[in-house]
Amino acid sequence: MTGIGVEAGAQAARSRALAVLRVRGRALAAALLPAGAAVILLTGASTGHLVGPGWDAARWIVGVLALLVLPAAAGVAVVVARARPAMSPTVPIPEESAPDLYRMVRDLADRLDVPAPSAIALTPDCDSWLEDRAHSAHGPPPRPAPDEIAGPGRRRAPVAPVLVIGSPFLWWMRVGELRAVLAPVIAGTGPSAHPDIAAARRFVRGLDAAVAVASTPGRCPLARGLCAALGWVARLLLRGCREHATQMERGVAAAAAERAQAVDYGLRIVAQEQVGLAYAGWDRLLTKVALPAWRMGRWPSRLDAGVVAALTELSRRDRLAEGFASRLGERPACDLLEEPGAVDEAASLLAARLFHGGPAEPGPDWSPVDWQAYPEEVVDRTWRADAARLHRVLDSLGVRPSPTPGAPDPTAPTLSRVLDHLTTPNRPQTSPQTAEDPAPEALAHTAEGEHAAHAPSRAAEGERAAHAPSQAAEGEVAPHDPPQAADGEHTPQGPPAPDDETRTGGAGGNTDAEGEAEADPAEAPGTPRSAALAAGITAELAREEARAQQHAATAARSQERPRWDDSDCVLPPFPLQPQRTARELLADHVTAMVCCAAVDTAGAVPALDWLDGPSLLLGGERAADLAPKVRSLIEEGDPGPLRHWLAASGIRPEKPVRLV
Repeated sequence: MTGIGVEAGAQAARSRALAVLRVRGRALAAALLPAGAAVILLTGASTGHLVGPGWDAARWIVGVLALLVLPAAAGVAVVVARARPAMSPTVPIPEESAPDLYRMVRDLADRLDVPAPSAIALTPDCDSWLEDRAHSAHGPPPRPAPDEIAGPGRRRAPVAPVLVIGSPFLWWMRVGELRAVLAPVIAGTGPSAHPDIAAARRFVRGLDAAVAVASTPGRCPLARGLCAALGWVARLLLRGCREHATQMERGVAAAAAERAQAVDYGLRIVAQEQVGLAYAGWDRLLTKVALPAWRMGRWPSRLDAGVVAALTELSRRDRLAEGFASRLGERPACDLLEEPGAVDEAASLLAARLFHGGPAEPGPDWSPVDWQAYPEEVVDRTWRADAARLHRVLDSLGVRPSPTPGAPDPTAPTLSRVLDHLTTPNRPQTSPQTAEDPAPEALAHTAEGEHAAHAPSRAAEGERAAHAPSQAAEGEVAPHDPPQAADGEHTPQGPPAPDDETRTGGAGGNTDAEGEAEADPAEAPGTPRSAALAAGITAELAREEARAQQHAATAARSQERPRWDDSDCVLPPFPLQPQRTARELLADHVTAMVCCAAVDTAGAVPALDWLDGPSLLLGGERAADLAPKVRSLIEEGDPGPLRHWLAASGIRPEKPVRLV
């Protein structure tokens, strides 16, 4: 069963595959041409036809050229054939751990009349694709089906690709919705089984892997010269077949979409809405909830379960998502797994490595955290760590502690020390009446921030990492209609760029201030004292991050490769957000100090908001109006609005706070 079908896209894909193979044939002919010419000249001399000084010189020149070209071509061919193609890090799902999922996939393949995928794996991303892992460097291939065993005069069909499913889909989607979304993806196994398309993909993947081999640093001068020649040849061949390979993958995707039209088409329209909603919830969960934990050396062990909670909260807040929560009564797709908790934990650890660059295995400085312990283990620790860093920088600047009458330790850290230092001398402070009635601009900014916090983020195209292979490889059909061009050597796609909201360090909902990625003069704090304090915090954070990266690199070299990692290379993390500016860092640290004072002196508690991350609860209500007051302090040196808010909330800035 080749599955090439009669679809126009399949026929176009086969013609493009033949064009790729013709490039390979021309390269082989060019490599054999000097050897063939040398054989002809030597044969002519032995028969007495091609004799004379000129022919003798030609024989020497062509013979030497053949002796140089033929071994070089053989070396390139060996590297192209044996180099390890890039493979996406995934969590493998053995059949015994998900028999119902395998049964559903095979039933869907039977309905589509295509070969079933050889295996199933999960990726911590909102995407699904097919990936060819039949190369010998990826381990022994799966046992072939009876109809794939070669007989007399019969060419063995290629091994079916692996189906990679986005783990958030399994937890948020219902079984029927997942089936509808996977239909166009699984349909891509049909064209993948055609020998010409499979051979063309193997050739392109081999060239891509050869380029990676040639780019490996740290070789001796001779090896670097040979690798430079290898890379030049591989890139030349890739340029020659790039357009044909791209059009081949588009044909495969079009053919798969056409074949899947008849399977659950009406349900797929509804399921596509869930794809976008899952992307929005996954984006916010990573950037607002998971990222603060990763920075503290903790990784949430149930990210996919958190997606359900985040999207349920989004459905409650956003009128555009009304009705989606009613689906939760149906059977979730994660029920197709025997142990969904263990799979969720493995996918969560992989997400931490891909999106943050964390260690591959848990350790003393990299431990899991469940959602019940998140407020105490992550939110409170983050605030106190930021507050401690703020006071260390104040010490380095020579700022003396504010006097605390009757305190047993006059040098204990207090919020008053921060307020007094950032207050501009001889500045008239805002009266309580002014603080109670903020300017219209501030009201508009606050309303806009609250609206943005309740809206789902747009699913923009994420950045593909440097380890993603060439543009033309294994057939992938993204879970969208119409599907986009396939790329089997797919790597997880980073979340969309976060929307522009002001970070409040947990008190106002958003945990990060996203905006311009590059700092400019307008981003600097507004007073000299704020600027000096922000510069000190930035330098201290840079030193801490450098030490953490050095420690992580040392630990990674001493660890064995995890079970979901089939690559020896170190993968760079996908960026989740722009680099925080100095003003944003200072606002984060001042807000953290305010939150610590609220917890220690006013009975406030840290909490977790599923869409906005760390939050501060005062009297059981979320404190959502702190950010403008902190900005007034650090940008204008005016502590009036913040002092009035502290007094109204019962927070004592002169009382010492507990730091880490």
